[in-house]
Amino acid sequence: MAEPATVPGAPAERREGRLKVTGTARYAAEHPSPGRLQARPVPAVVARGRVTRIDTAAALEVPGVVSVLTPEDAPRLAESDDATLAVLQDSRVPHRGWFVALVVAETLEAARAGVAAVNVVYATEEHDVALTDTHPAGYVPEQANGGYPAVREQGDPEGAFGSSEVRVDVRYRVPPLHNHPMEPHATTAHWEGDRLTVRTSSQGSGVVRAVLAQLFEMPAERIAVHAEHVGGGFGSKGTPRPDVVLAVMAAKRTGRPVTVALPRRYLPAVVGHRAPTLHRLRLGAGRDGRLTSLRHEVTTHTSHVKEFVEQAATPARVMYATPNSRTAHRVVPLDVPTPSWMRAPGEAPGMYALESAMDELATELGMDPIELRIANEPDTEPDSGKPFSSRHLVECLREGARRFDWDRRDPRPRARAEGPLLIGSGVAAATYPVLVWPSKASARALPDGNFLVRINAADIGTGSRTVLGQIAADVLEVPLERVRVEVGSTDLPQASLAGGSSGTASWGWPVHEACTRLAALLGDRTGPLPAQGLAVEADTAGRADADSPYARHAFGAHFAEVAVDTVTGETRVRRLLGVYAAGRILNARTARSQFVGGMVMGLGMALTEGSTMDAAFGDFTESDLASYHVPAHADVPDIEAHWVDEDDPHLNPMGSKGIGEIGVVGTAAAIANATHHATGIRFRELPLTPDRVLPGLTAHRT
Repeated sequence: MAEPATVPGAPAERREGRLKVTGTARYAAEHPSPGRLQARPVPAVVARGRVTRIDTAAALEVPGVVSVLTPEDAPRLAESDDATLAVLQDSRVPHRGWFVALVVAETLEAARAGVAAVNVVYATEEHDVALTDTHPAGYVPEQANGGYPAVREQGDPEGAFGSSEVRVDVRYRVPPLHNHPMEPHATTAHWEGDRLTVRTSSQGSGVVRAVLAQLFEMPAERIAVHAEHVGGGFGSKGTPRPDVVLAVMAAKRTGRPVTVALPRRYLPAVVGHRAPTLHRLRLGAGRDGRLTSLRHEVTTHTSHVKEFVEQAATPARVMYATPNSRTAHRVVPLDVPTPSWMRAPGEAPGMYALESAMDELATELGMDPIELRIANEPDTEPDSGKPFSSRHLVECLREGARRFDWDRRDPRPRARAEGPLLIGSGVAAATYPVLVWPSKASARALPDGNFLVRINAADIGTGSRTVLGQIAADVLEVPLERVRVEVGSTDLPQASLAGGSSGTASWGWPVHEACTRLAALLGDRTGPLPAQGLAVEADTAGRADADSPYARHAFGAHFAEVAVDTVTGETRVRRLLGVYAAGRILNARTARSQFVGGMVMGLGMALTEGSTMDAAFGDFTESDLASYHVPAHADVPDIEAHWVDEDDPHLNPMGSKGIGEIGVVGTAAAIANATHHATGIRFRELPLTPDRVLPGLTAHRT
């Protein structure tokens, strides 16, 4: 039988952990490549207009500068579904930070000096970057991100709201947010004849290869893309970004390997961001707390380059039972960088607004906020009417309340103080959809008694290698150390990208299936294996992507305790607790790390992270980690993550759900609700920085 550390659920250590902490693991810009050049883009310094002239003479005279690519002479690209990749193809400037040239040099220092020497002349045009919910250019799109319908309506939500005994009509605002992975976006590209090798920081090397084949009009078989180690992405590396296209173009021009590593301050403008969202929530209920009407309407922005609509109203279609509902998205095209995926797109901002509004409704009713949520627990998914494959939100709320000593909480705001500190606690629910995509994997038994699992999965810091190895070892009934896992290359069996918390659920299925078949072959076999071993491949196409008769979601409950300083306006989180129902947990150690990491990100969303679009310059004011404040160690309190046992047979052979994103969903709302409990003041715009909190406290005193 398998050893205890092999069994899925066991807290096995990350297999590549030692490589990373010792610096042995190589990232996209770190692989040695003889003769490699360094390239640095030139960003536009106007918010809208056209380039009328680029003078590269001074840049080419900088020692070490080899070439400067401009829209006049850069390699031509074929059309793509993603217009953000059409770099150096024409003279337009759709937003500040759009790349207008690329300096290629022998060293990073020379490339940087070359960028400073490029002279760009613009014809500027008036720009508009201000998002309002009454903007005349706003429209209702056909769909939101992920293919969700932009509008869903059931019953008579307006009439039911007007006749409800208790009503809440509130607005919330979430500012632009940025991904900021530890490893910025980087690519090294090298042409050898008509073959292209790319090392890039990506959540899906297969997607990168397909896009490059389209852009450069070449067979995908002549492109190899490797992303063995990826230093985070949070959605911003889910699809190719301009760095990979620029690196391939520069390598084609120079005939030498080229690395493009984007400076961090460039990222907000070119790799996507979470778009700001303006929320209006209208909840109607009876005196018993049961919802009679739910309306969640969201306004967000997109760019003129490519439409992307944050699907922030979609969680309201899942969470609570009501006969009358309307969820709608409206989008305003502005002269801003193109927004894109950021961890828990839609759910993170949407659940902040919905769960804050539920807390406000509980206050209006004089009802415990946990009991309000339980009173509105649906029997089936409200939007589709499908039965849930599993839904244990109530258990999460009850278990969280027990662990958090919720029954000892005085529900009255401002009831607890420690000197100048006001102490409060809050709760919020969480949800995230179960996504599974087709993938292929191979499993090989080797003559030495070991096994090799190969799949083009991505490990973006989540521990994929380890968990996939555990799945294989469990099926094969061998110790984990006898299973080697290869990921992160298009040389391996094709797999889906790492996004939407779909990775392990998607990749584990073919690994499980291939190992099951291999175990059966080995069980029927006698005698030694051939020198090349015995291999089996599995493909889940047609099954992983088949329609399910069930609504499949993970659920959770977040609890927070905060201390608000009445002198400075500073809000500190003292405790965070998350309890989740996320299917079968495959590795307790990496799962806890994912849950806690998401909660820390939610803490940042609530208290420190926020970006400002400068109306005059059309630029994000907070463009690096000196001004965009992610939580530091001192901001992170005692955090606990737990889960309830959940046996869901309607998912995949492992019974697992995604866990990478649900940790961030609901955390900000729990903290905001705790801040209201502490102060008696409802702050409806994130983040809850002292400049917002202190004036509220001062006004409350007067």
